[in-house]
Amino acid sequence: QVQLVESGGGLVQPGGSLRLSCAASGFTLDSYAMGWFRQAPGKERDFVAAINWIVGSTLYADSVKGRFTISRDIARNTVYLQVNSLKPEDTAVYYCAARKSFGVLTTPSTYDYWGQGTQVTVSS
Repeated sequence: QVQLVESGGGLVQPGGSLRLSCAASGFTLDSYAMGWFRQAPGKERDFVAAINWIVGSTLYADSVKGRFTISRDIARNTVYLQVNSLKPEDTAVYYCAARKSFGVLTTPSTYDYWGQGTQVTVSS
C-alpha cells in the first residue's frame, strides 16, 4: 500500500532550522512528483515546495524562497524539506504529498497521496 510518513517537526526558536523528512513506501520517487504543503488552524492548505520526478526540478512558494529547500534521496525513497531562518508565521502542520501526473504542482487536489503531517512550531 502506498504510504507517506512525515517526521522531523518540532518546536524551534525564530531563526532556527529543521529538516523535515517524508519516507515513501509502495512506490518509487523517481516516477512521482512530490510536494510539501502546510496548513495552520482555520486556514487553507498552502503550497510550499515541489520537486518534479522528470528531472528533479524544484518549485517554491514566494514566502519560502531562499529559506526552504526541497530535495530527494532516491536510494532512501525519501523527500526532504530543509527549513531555515524560520519565522513564527511558518508555524503549521507540514504535509508531504505525491502524484504521478505532471503539470501544475501547486494545487492540493491534484495530488494522489498524502502523509499525516508533522507539526512545526516557531516560537520564542
